Amino acid sequence: MAESTWSRWRRRQANGLIHAAWDRLREAGAVAPGTRFAERFAAFGEGSVIGFPTSTIYGERQIHIGEETLIGRWVTLAAGYGPHQTTVPPRALVIGDRCVIGERCGLVAHESIEIGDDVWFGQEIYVTDANHGFEDLGRPIGQQLGPHEPVSIGSGSWVGHGTVILPGARIGRHVVVAAGSVVRGEVPDNTVVGGVPARVIRTIEGRRDDETAAEFPELAASEGYAFGRARIGERHPRSSN
Repeated sequence: MAESTWSRWRRRQANGLIHAAWDRLREAGAVAPGTRFAERFAAFGEGSVIGFPTSTIYGERQIHIGEETLIGRWVTLAAGYGPHQTTVPPRALVIGDRCVIGERCGLVAHESIEIGDDVWFGQEIYVTDANHGFEDLGRPIGQQLGPHEPVSIGSGSWVGHGTVILPGARIGRHVVVAAGSVVRGEVPDNTVVGGVPARVIRTIEGRRDDETAAEFPELAASEGYAFGRARIGERHPRSSN
């Protein structure tokens, strides 16, 4: 039987109300400076936001977030093995200014994960500074803790969708990590890496500073790699119409 005009109208109205309510809930639940949730963090910079809903967030007192950083929904941010651990270093997880962390990423720090400024993540990226051991054949692997090895990601880098960054990885500045890579060890500045494990595919020769200034005057005038959202707002204000 065909749907009646009345049924279609009711379905349309219900659909609109549900989506309007969800949009308001996401806006109200977002973590931003001035909210109670943001005050849990060691640092939460101006212009930064964590989308709602989140996945798992704990150890906020050991998490530092810079300015104008966008962290997507369903993200895990963790410092330590659990929310009640008292031995976590004070700067276990540090995210710089103007970073973008895509949806469903997981950043799990036990001792030190440091992400520079203007680092952009795709979605579903996992970063950790500790893993499981497996040498004891008499114990389940899940009960064996591996060593803590600090992780760093240099400023201006881009990490593609689905990448896994393992303990001890030291990614340089201005690095492109191809989607689906598994990164460990040292990654030089200005390189493109990819694969399992990730290897250098090529070196980025780049352009001269004067070429960048001529083609992208806004970028040349800024002090960072990316256009911060505040700077974009200043140059391109929204219409009042």
